[in-house]
Amino acid sequence: MAELWKSLPSWVRNIVVPILVLIIAFNVIGFVFSVVSTLVWFAVKALVVVGIAAAVVVLVKKAAKG
Repeated sequence: MAELWKSLPSWVRNIVVPILVLIIAFNVIGFVFSVVSTLVWFAVKALVVVGIAAAVVVLVKKAAKG
């Protein structure tokens, strides 16, 4: 691997490789962010459904009493 690295021209080592590393890092960070935000959004939707179900249960119990 070191031989391959040293065989590259200096402009590739100093310009192209860091740009590729930045692009890959940006894609990985974007992937992680999208997975986390998807999980958070799913949790919010689940909490809304649970809240609506609890309100319906309370209203049905109230209606059954009265």
